[in-house]
Amino acid sequence: MPVLELRETSLEILANTNVQYKVSRINDLFEGYQQGRVVLDLSRNFEFQDCVLPGRPSKPELVPPLEVPKRRMDTVEGRVILWHSLAHIEFNAMNLALDAIWRFPDMPKQYYEDWLRVSKEEAYHFGLVNQHMQSFGFAYGDFPAHNSLWEIVQKTTDAVIARMALVPRTMEARGLDAVPSIRDRFKQIKDAKAVEILEIILNDEIGHVLIGNHWFNFLCAKDGLSPITTYRELAKKYCAPVLKGPFNMEARKRAGFTTEELSLLGAS
Repeated sequence: MPVLELRETSLEILANTNVQYKVSRINDLFEGYQQGRVVLDLSRNFEFQDCVLPGRPSKPELVPPLEVPKRRMDTVEGRVILWHSLAHIEFNAMNLALDAIWRFPDMPKQYYEDWLRVSKEEAYHFGLVNQHMQSFGFAYGDFPAHNSLWEIVQKTTDAVIARMALVPRTMEARGLDAVPSIRDRFKQIKDAKAVEILEIILNDEIGHVLIGNHWFNFLCAKDGLSPITTYRELAKKYCAPVLKGPFNMEARKRAGFTTEELSLLGAS
């Protein structure tokens, strides 16, 4: 069996349009890297064949955020729509981790290993959410979805520091704020499986945001930049969403935000 290269294979998986293939191949990629069947060759350059990224299935239909069906807790379909939104977030999160691996050369080996682990965990989350949705007779693609997360990924293709600042530290960190309230609503209706899934996602996402914080701060230190000033400049340059509370300060602290950053959030 030929040895695969991590970044090249990540791009191949990213470009594929079959969701289940993507999930399966991410798991194989992670295991293959652990077992030495996939290697990271940082001296190797590979040609990017022009294709649409990310590869996605024909469904769900992508619509503006205000056109996504309303998520209501008082009906089964309303709750399923909520799960569908979460599945779409996890699908995009798989893709953004793969994109972080292939797109940015010249980072330390640990950077690629970190994002490989993130891709595996996001694929696991997608499977959990989609399986729970299927228990109600629905599946990913049954409802429209919006593409806000991937739009900021697309904006930050030119600079790894912008990607680390504005995707894990901004877009994904919003999940740290949102998931606890969603989890508590499922506690109220005694959906134990939903609560279990959401707690897994929250715990893992703290780690993912921590990875983003680590590499953002690494890049700032490398170039002698102030993380707070640099974040503000990047958020303005790339038109990042404005941060709005309430904020999950404890989760954000665990995810690597500094006391100064958290104090600025509290004042916003």
